[in-house]
Amino acid sequence: MLKEGDQAPDIKLLTDAAEAFELNGVRGKKVVLFFYPKASTPGCTVEACEFRDTFKKFEKKGVVVLGISKDSPKAQTRFKENQGLPFTLLCDEDKRVADAYGVWKEKNMYGKKVMGIERTTFVIDEQGKIQKIFSKVKPAGHAEEVLASL
Repeated sequence: MLKEGDQAPDIKLLTDAAEAFELNGVRGKKVVLFFYPKASTPGCTVEACEFRDTFKKFEKKGVVVLGISKDSPKAQTRFKENQGLPFTLLCDEDKRVADAYGVWKEKNMYGKKVMGIERTTFVIDEQGKIQKIFSKVKPAGHAEEVLASL
C-alpha cells in the first residue's frame, strides 16, 4: 500500500486523445491525480466537473490535474467533451496503474461484491513523491478540499 512520502509509481498510459503519456514527463510540476470509477456516471461527473470549475485555481498554482479511470480513450473523449473538461484524462484499461496505486479494490455495490476503482486522489510533488493521499473520496466538495491542501 502506498503512503505519503513514497515515490509515485510511474504511469505510461494513453490519454483521452489516444496519445502516449508518462508521469515522468511532468516531473518538476506538482500533480493532482484523481482516480474515478467510470466516466460519465453521476458521482464521477460531479467530481470531474468540480475539478473543471476550479481548474484555473490549480493552473495558477502551477499544478497539473489528471483524471484516470479504466475507460477507453473513446469513452474518456466523450466524457471530456460532454463536460467541457480542460485537463487530460488517462485510460487505464488493463487496470495496472490502479493496481500499482492500490486503488483497484473489492467494493460493495448494491449488496454485491465487485472489483473496481476506489475513488482516491494523490497529490504528487515536483520530485515525484506522494505528498498527500485522499482515500474514499466523496465527489461533492473534493476539488476545493484538494486545492486547500496545496
